[in-house]
Amino acid sequence: MKNYFRFLIQALAIFILAMPATAGPIRIKDLVEFDGVRGNDLVGYGLVVGLNGTGDGIRNAPFTEEIMSNILERLGVNITGEQFRPKNVAAVFVTASLPPFSRAGGQIDVTVSAIGDAKSLLGGTLVMTPLNAADGQIYAVAQGTIVAGGVSAEGDAGGVVQGVPTSGVIPAGARVEREIDFEFASLDTMRLALREPDFTTAARIEAAINASFGRSVAVMLDSGTVRLDVDRTQARSPAHALGQIENILVEPERKARVVVDQRSGTIVMGEDVRISRVAVSQGNLTLRVEERPIVVQPNPFAEGETIVVPRTDATIEEEPGTGLAEVPPGTSLSEVIAGLNALGVSPRDMIDILKSIKAAGALHAEFVVR
Repeated sequence: MKNYFRFLIQALAIFILAMPATAGPIRIKDLVEFDGVRGNDLVGYGLVVGLNGTGDGIRNAPFTEEIMSNILERLGVNITGEQFRPKNVAAVFVTASLPPFSRAGGQIDVTVSAIGDAKSLLGGTLVMTPLNAADGQIYAVAQGTIVAGGVSAEGDAGGVVQGVPTSGVIPAGARVEREIDFEFASLDTMRLALREPDFTTAARIEAAINASFGRSVAVMLDSGTVRLDVDRTQARSPAHALGQIENILVEPERKARVVVDQRSGTIVMGEDVRISRVAVSQGNLTLRVEERPIVVQPNPFAEGETIVVPRTDATIEEEPGTGLAEVPPGTSLSEVIAGLNALGVSPRDMIDILKSIKAAGALHAEFVVR
């Protein structure tokens, strides 16, 4: 059974290695970010009520009592000097992302996370919470019932937790109150920022846009930026210009890259990975040290004392390994895979071999370890 699972894992890794790295032409809007078309992060500090005894302990989270007092006073309830210890409230951070071109009255999703010692937010309701941007202005107000993504249960001698019950979401839980001041329609030029900067890809985007319009409207500024002249496109607005170019197909150029995940033993190699002619030998060395102390006692009714005599067994075991195998020059991904599989090692051992090949200067690709 153990050999079967080892074979299954190795076969899965070989399948991942054999996957192609490119998927043909890709739309421009999947390769770039348009200048000014971006979201804005929002954050707020609020109170969740209606918890079933799983809220903050006021002694351990005094800020919960403070915000609760402030909310009640704004509602006209005077609690000065009163002592209360509710267990159904919790202080939370509320985060959201304001999408580009959001208009007042629109709704966005929010994420609610406990910051005190609350055990669960399941079934709680977020009280009206202003959400601020980096400039300190309020752009949205959040309120609603929390949908928690976990559950917890406990008894006198233990408990169990599944998921994260101290965090949840409120779909469409915030209403936009202020719009971002951005005159998108007045832009004369616009920059296209590549998500993965590359001179070849930027040049292909420039050529594809110019070919689509039949004249020079795009210029590559560097490996990560292409400038679009909106006026030369003769479009009615920048929005119409982007609508014409965002679906143009471009085949991106990618770096040769090997990505390994040491925790799961996963290996992913790009199509352009090359390995120079190199010889590899792989084997395992095991050092085993075992202590077997012996107790020595004097004869009955004889003088003396009981002592412990140390005794150590030390052995070194070395597996035969794979010998010295040659990996031929990799002119294609399939030949690289065939050369590595010729060693007959597991995916985790293959990760160590790839590291050694990279250190020897024979692996011509970016090596990423996660």
